[in-house]
Amino acid sequence: MLNQIKFPGQVAAFALASALCVSAAAQQPAGGTSTPPSATQPSPGAQDKLSAPPKEGFWGHMNPFARKKWVDKRLDPVRGELNELDEVNAKNANDIKDVDSRAQAGINKAQTTADAANQVASAAGQQAQQAGTVAGQASSKVETINGTVNGLDNYAQKNTVSIAFRRGSTNLSADDKKQLDDLATALTGHQGYLLEVEAHAPGAGSVGIQNSTRLAEAVKRYLVTQHEIPVYRMHSVALGNAPIAAAETGDTKATPVRTSYVELRLMENSLAAQDGTTPRLSPSQSGAVQP
Repeated sequence: MLNQIKFPGQVAAFALASALCVSAAAQQPAGGTSTPPSATQPSPGAQDKLSAPPKEGFWGHMNPFARKKWVDKRLDPVRGELNELDEVNAKNANDIKDVDSRAQAGINKAQTTADAANQVASAAGQQAQQAGTVAGQASSKVETINGTVNGLDNYAQKNTVSIAFRRGSTNLSADDKKQLDDLATALTGHQGYLLEVEAHAPGAGSVGIQNSTRLAEAVKRYLVTQHEIPVYRMHSVALGNAPIAAAETGDTKATPVRTSYVELRLMENSLAAQDGTTPRLSPSQSGAVQP
């Protein structure tokens, strides 16, 4: 029989069969009798061996290469799902990144627009404030101009000078000329004034008017020729022997004219004055000569 065994595998199989026979003989009871297990009720160990999954590989050992292929075969669907999940996650991450970048760009653009709007609003507020200031200044100037225009015709009496004449004469005495000189000197450099020249002379009717006219002309002539007082600043009236109003004399009734005289009243408009000051006359000029 040994001559018939030519391969190492066959030798190993033969040796394994012999070992199994020896082990079975040793496990039999000494009496030589053995009770085989029931065919209908196998032992628990045999049942476990029957229910165990078949082993892979040669001689009951698992083949590692076959096991790797088996594992790879079962892991390939999982790897595919994982790869698909990774792709989905990567796409979601890219989408989130894109949405975030666009949202950030939109926020930056909105912030830039808001900053520009704030700057425009601030500039508009400053311009409105400046416009309000200018409008207020313009309103003040308009009010000032209106007050000036309305006050151009408002003249106030400042001083009074009376020039007395001898009856029937138009000549100015030295004292009369002195009063007129002082008056003209006080008016030098001033604007916004007028001289009211009011002449009185006794005599009824046209005689008194003519006499008072010559008196007024004599006073005006002296001021124009000697002191260059503008003619347009002197306004004269010849009243003749018209009674003087009771308010001027303080009497209860009008007083008839008995002497010849000219009364000059300095009327000033302070708004039109050059330096805002009032021409002042000497005490001798400010006193009126009673008729």
